[in-house]
Amino acid sequence: MRRLISYYLMDPTKNMTILVETPVSEASFPFVAQKLMELVPEAEQVGFVHRGESDSACDSGTGTAFPTLRMAGGEFCGNASMSAAVYYALREGISEGTILLDVSGAADPVEVRIRKAGNSAGADDVGSAANKPDEIWYGRVHMPKPLSISEERFPDGGILPVVRFEGIAHVIIDGTDESAKSMPVAAMKQDADLAGSLAKAWCEYLQADAVGLMFLNETHDEMRPLVYVPAAGTCIWESSCASGTTAAGVYLAQKAGLTDVAAGAVRYQLRQPGGVLEIEVTPEGDYYLMGQVAVCVRQEVMVEYDLLKKTIIVV
Repeated sequence: MRRLISYYLMDPTKNMTILVETPVSEASFPFVAQKLMELVPEAEQVGFVHRGESDSACDSGTGTAFPTLRMAGGEFCGNASMSAAVYYALREGISEGTILLDVSGAADPVEVRIRKAGNSAGADDVGSAANKPDEIWYGRVHMPKPLSISEERFPDGGILPVVRFEGIAHVIIDGTDESAKSMPVAAMKQDADLAGSLAKAWCEYLQADAVGLMFLNETHDEMRPLVYVPAAGTCIWESSCASGTTAAGVYLAQKAGLTDVAAGAVRYQLRQPGGVLEIEVTPEGDYYLMGQVAVCVRQEVMVEYDLLKKTIIVV
């Protein structure tokens, strides 16, 4: 099969994301994603986006049909959701608004508030735009609620907190936790092969569609994310991870006992290799992720792929 593939390269806190706008069959997702990531080495993930046919859920101001975002591995991704909202805004000529997305790994439509830098309205919610270039967008994603938060005993005997979402489970590796210190996790930051093998083993053990290993340093408000997605065949030290940031926020709020509604929401800023993501946790159990997206480039490439042979080449 020979196709001209059109895609956008987005930069949400350096978690470089390719959004394919050419209609592609779901069976082709892994092969197209693999080739695009080879062509764009800085890319960490690939999503497939198109405008939806139903107007049952739409941008809150215009009634326009909302787009569908399907990640190559079927997982949910907050950074890609923010990027898809920006993609939609570009297509519709919107500089600010609240957009609903139908996203893989999320049972309900995902609400994303976006604002183009330089547009002052709504600055309190999505960050200051002072002295920022026009290609920068600010976003606030109403993240899906976790399915469960539990402590899991792993095969080597260690016990770690696991925050499960639709499509992905995040293991929180807290540098201050004694159980984490006793496991072979400290060596994982220096040994990529060990990290990859453990991520794959833990994904199978947890029976998860995908797994994230969130190396958290609460003392310094830092986190380093490793994400393994079997369906996409990727295991990547990501520059930032939105769902992992949410999982860390859930864990930190629970650890601190922040459950009093009268106390109001709490926010955590976590510095990651690509920059800072901020998560707001409300006592009612809602989670809002704040970040920014830079639109890098729109490209077209002709590819040919054979689903039976599972090969894909640029032509």
